[in-house]
Amino acid sequence: MKNPATFSRRSFMVMPLALMACKPSERMFEISGLTMGTTYTVVALDHTRGLDESTVRTAVEAALADVNAKMSNWDATSEISRINASRDSGAVTLSSDLAQVMDAAATVSRHSGGRFDTTVGPLIEAWGFGAQGSLARPSEEVIEAALDRSGHANTLHVTPVTLTKTRSDAQVYLSAIGKGYGADHVGRALEALGMTDYLVEIGGDLYASGRNADGMRWQIGVETPNAFDRGVMDVVPVSGMGLATSGDYRTYFEQDGMRYSHVLDPVTGYPINHRTASATVLADTAMLADAWATAMLTLGRDRGLEVAKEHDLAVLFVDRDSLSGAQVFRTHTSPAFDALTA
Repeated sequence: MKNPATFSRRSFMVMPLALMACKPSERMFEISGLTMGTTYTVVALDHTRGLDESTVRTAVEAALADVNAKMSNWDATSEISRINASRDSGAVTLSSDLAQVMDAAATVSRHSGGRFDTTVGPLIEAWGFGAQGSLARPSEEVIEAALDRSGHANTLHVTPVTLTKTRSDAQVYLSAIGKGYGADHVGRALEALGMTDYLVEIGGDLYASGRNADGMRWQIGVETPNAFDRGVMDVVPVSGMGLATSGDYRTYFEQDGMRYSHVLDPVTGYPINHRTASATVLADTAMLADAWATAMLTLGRDRGLEVAKEHDLAVLFVDRDSLSGAQVFRTHTSPAFDALTA
């Protein structure tokens, strides 16, 4: 079955802006392909000109294969797929990589009041956003049943090295954190080759290190949250950090005059209904940016800014508004975001 959590994330919303030609003393590699059910792009500068593209591509693909072997919900033999298939209620010792991701997921879930959740699959299926679903508002009974089968606190116990399913039928989907971890992991592979100026992007989640070919921080365009206009709304300079954006505007359905977004609140079981259309997060890693972007969009700007201040998170919110009958967008930023992008 296709991973239902695929539908809880954004389309390609974050785009590295065009780069100028690199200096004669350096070489720039641009590598792209498919991974984790989406696309990836790597741009890396070799200041020594001692590497060839084959070497860099091999390192990138090996890093991606390593992440997929542990975290892919599409691969039945992956570590997380084996855990999902098991009905064992005992503690499972995790690989160091998966343990890091699950610990981060549990932490973001706790700090966001449960608004980030890797076990939200039953709710996605209930609302019809899964692979086999029919888009329609479910009954309250169906929503309650889905809530009973999901929720980090309700279905999982995570320690720094183990995972225990407190419900034997619990399913963990990592699409809202795994792509970010993948970007970080590819970055580490590039650094092992001696490269320090690079940008790795997987499905819109990215990690940027050092400077671009112009000697500037990497200039990242954040997409306007409009399904019919993929223009750039803002440009964010990024270096030594991860960045991710989550939005609610590409997948939704309408029923009885109501609009139902694919972004579901794991606490209430219903789609979000506030005016926040997208949330962009800067964090120390792409993994954390990935997870927090989902949490911040689900929380919405008002509560999201409160949580961002509590945990010193760098967040850019984009809200829908209206002016003379036309839809407009307004941005709001946390103090940490302003400080990092100054």
